[in-house]
Parts: sequence; C-alpha cells; structure tokens
Amino acid sequence: MPGWAWRAAGPERPWRRVGPRMLSPILGANGSGERTIRPVWQAANWVGGARPVSLAESRGPVGPVAVDAESVGPPTATTRDDNRSFGWPFARTFESLRFRDYRLLWLGQGGTSMGQWMDQVARGWLIYQLTGSALELGAVSAMRAVPMLLFGVIAGVVADRYGRKAQLIISQITNVVINLALATLILTGAIQTWHIYVTAFLAGSVQAFQQPARQSLISDLVGREHLANAVALNSAIFNLMRSVGPAVAGALIAAVGVDGSYYAQALLYVWATVWTIQMRVPGEPSLLGMLGIRRPASAWADAPATSDDSTARRASGAGRRGADGSFFGSLVGGFQYLGSNRLMLSLMILGLVPVMLGMPYVSLMPVFAQDVLNVGPVGQGLMLTATGVGALVGALGIATIGNFPRKGLLLLGGAILFGVSLIAFAQAKSFPLALAFLFVAGLANGSYTSQNQTVIQLLAPREVRGRVISILMLNRGLMPLGALLAGALAHWLDGRVTAVVGTHTHVQTADERILPNGT
Repeated sequence: MPGWAWRAAGPERPWRRVGPRMLSPILGANGSGERTIRPVWQAANWVGGARPVSLAESRGPVGPVAVDAESVGPPTATTRDDNRSFGWPFARTFESLRFRDYRLLWLGQGGTSMGQWMDQVARGWLIYQLTGSALELGAVSAMRAVPMLLFGVIAGVVADRYGRKAQLIISQITNVVINLALATLILTGAIQTWHIYVTAFLAGSVQAFQQPARQSLISDLVGREHLANAVALNSAIFNLMRSVGPAVAGALIAAVGVDGSYYAQALLYVWATVWTIQMRVPGEPSLLGMLGIRRPASAWADAPATSDDSTARRASGAGRRGADGSFFGSLVGGFQYLGSNRLMLSLMILGLVPVMLGMPYVSLMPVFAQDVLNVGPVGQGLMLTATGVGALVGALGIATIGNFPRKGLLLLGGAILFGVSLIAFAQAKSFPLALAFLFVAGLANGSYTSQNQTVIQLLAPREVRGRVISILMLNRGLMPLGALLAGALAHWLDGRVTAVVGTHTHVQTADERILPNGT
C-alpha cells in the first residue's frame, strides 16, 4: 500500500517494535502483524486504539496498486484527520507525516540535508588547512555547483524513464562510497588537494541526480490534497538542517577530526538509504527489478491525471509512445512542454531568477558585517541565523495553511516581500533592524519557494514531473554564478547598491509574472 492514514480500531495489541534497531521508535506492527509506522505526535490516537489505513483506500486506487479489502477492513467514518479531534494546535502543520511512505522520504531528506551542510563545513575546513588559500575555497564550492548545471536536466529524464526511487537509492549509496573514500584518505594521511576537487565534483553530480528524484516523489506519496503541506515540510527540514548541520560538523571536527565528520556523513546516507528502500511508490518497479530495468510503458496507465495531461503527453513525448522513445527525445520533450505551457514557464522563471539575483545577498554578508554594520564575525553569524530561522518559520507557516486555494496570490506576495525586505535590509543602519529585515526575507523566501514548487508539481503531469523539477533545480547551480556577479558589482560599486539592484530586478520579475486568478 502506498501510504498510511488513521482510523479507529479494536484494543488488540496495536503496536510492537520490529525491524532494525535504529528504526524501532518508528516501525511497528498492528494486531494482524502488518507493518506500520507510529508517528510520535499521534500518541493520543495510539492510546485511543487507532490503527493505520492505506492511502490508496482513503483516496481511491493509485496507479496499478490494488487494496485488499479484507486486510484493510470495512470502511468507517473516521478520516485521516483524527488527530485534530484531540485539539493539538499544530496537528495540521505536520499532517503529511501521517503517510508512512512520505514520512520515510522526509526522514531521508533530513539525513541527506544534514550530510550536505556538514560537507560544506568539512570540505572548506579541509581545503583551507591544505592550501591556506581563500581562492581555493571558492573554487571547491564552484566545483560542487557546476554538475547541477551540467547534469540537472539529464537527471530529470532519468527519473522519468527509469524510476525515481531507484535513482534516489543509487545516488545515496554513491554518496556513502564518496564519503567513506574521502574519510579514509584523510585518516591515512594520503589526502591531496585534487582528491578534494574530484570528490566535490562527484558529490555535486550525485546531488544533481538526487534532488529531482526526491522532489518529484512527493506528489506520488501524499496526493494533491496534501501536496502543499508535504512540500513545505520538506523545505522546513532542509532549513532546519541548514542551521544544525554546520554546528554538528564543527563539533565533530573539533572532537574527532575531519575524517570523523565524513564517517558520520556516510552513516547519515546509510540511514537515508535504509528508509528509502522501505518506501512503496505507485508505479515504481520492485527492489529486485530496479537495476538496469526500465519501467514498463504501461506503469502509468492508471496514474492520477491532471487537467493538463493530454497537452503534456503531446508536447513532451510522454506516455506509452514517449516511454519507448529515445533518451534525447525525452530530454527535448521536457523543454517542449515548458514552451507549450506559458503558466509553467512563468513559474519556472519565478523559481530561477530570484535565486540568481536575490539569494547572492548571502555571499555579501561579510561586507555588511564588517564595513556597513560593524558587527564582526559574530554579527555575521547572527544575520545568517536570522535568515535561516525565518525560512524555517515560513515553510512551517505554509505547511500549516496547507491546501490554500489562492496559491498564486500567496506565491507572488512572498516573492515580492522577499525582494522588498532585502532592499530594506540593504538600507538598514542599525543591527537589530537589519536582523528583523533578514528574518522577514527568510520567511518570505521559505514561503514562496514552497508555494512555487507546489504549484509546479500540481500542474506538471507525472510523465514529465522529473524533467520539470530538474529544470527548477538548476537554481542550485545558478546561485554561485549570481554570487560571482554580486561580488564583482560589490567590488566596483558598493555592497548596498549591489543588493538593491539585484533585488529590485527580482521584484520586477515577480510583478511581471502575474498568475491567472484562482491559481
């Protein structure tokens, strides 16, 4: 069954711990011995005798998955929103975590995000120890970002043709190997500068394949009704790990060295792989049939369709004929779909331009901390923290709102607020005021990026979703280019002028891309 919701059940032994020890707080079994997952926040439901019911039963059949009525039991009036009856104020915020398979994906997102942020700290520390060059620091960061531009769109084609779960598992296992190899080189004293560059390029390549697969799986696991909540929770865990990961990496480097930090990262990817393997995705091949086997063309025959399905099939070469077509044809088809859908193209521009023009303000933080606000490195850290906390709050706010009917209005409002708050930050003369504007900027960024990705996933048919999201994920590779441009402008002009110019262009872009009413 593709996921779990909740319904009342008898008092018979609703839970017992099974499975790997590290998953024992999460995995359990119901009275029939069927594997389940117990969410911590639903303890009240558990005490009251709640038991899981499949996502497929709660919203109808999904893909080729059939539900055994005898194993599920007769339907009742109780819905997936049982936990709200207990009055917990934030139950709605985390409602998507009640779906078993999404919860596994979300846990994997937490592990891989922690590993990525730990790697940024450890790799920078390592290259600076070996070379003592600030230029090398920037070069290593660029080496990790370049593969996002080179392989991002290709990764989307692979996800659409060969299976997103398989792609996610293989990329995470590859990350385990990369981190173990780098940790062993450091431990044995054989590490050289070129090792750091090569592994940075490999890690960036793996991330290029991992992100489209992970993001495009969300809709498969929770359905349209809960998609906004699920995307926002994914963003929230990413921003949480952005705050926690660097601190954990620093503590590990101080305690056990850089090699210990990379061994810990390898362990995080192992856990993420274990969780991903347990996911059940409608239309995806089984674990035994993953390696080297392309999904059958009929795998999507019963998949839920969107209103734009027929247009996408014609424009992208998707569907039965597209699944048998060439790899290059699928690649071109993704861009043809964007070209034939003006709304989707507008959403894509809103997802790419702000990152290129607005997000490079992060790279200018040392300029503001030292030359504008005179707060030093501690103040710089506080400014970055304010942005991260704001992004986390914004993502959780979108998760709480959930399936808001006017997503386009919320999206544009967040994009414009992001730009305006950055312009205000650039003009702030007091440190507390600067922190407040950065918090608002982070909040707006966290909310509008979540909404943008939600609307894109709602509009993109399943056959092209991987390719569409992979194009959106190019923003990860564009960010260093934007930072380079911002740095050059700041060198010749001024940090404040650079921030204002970039964010003004961002606001103008958002204002011109007005979405139709009702979006």
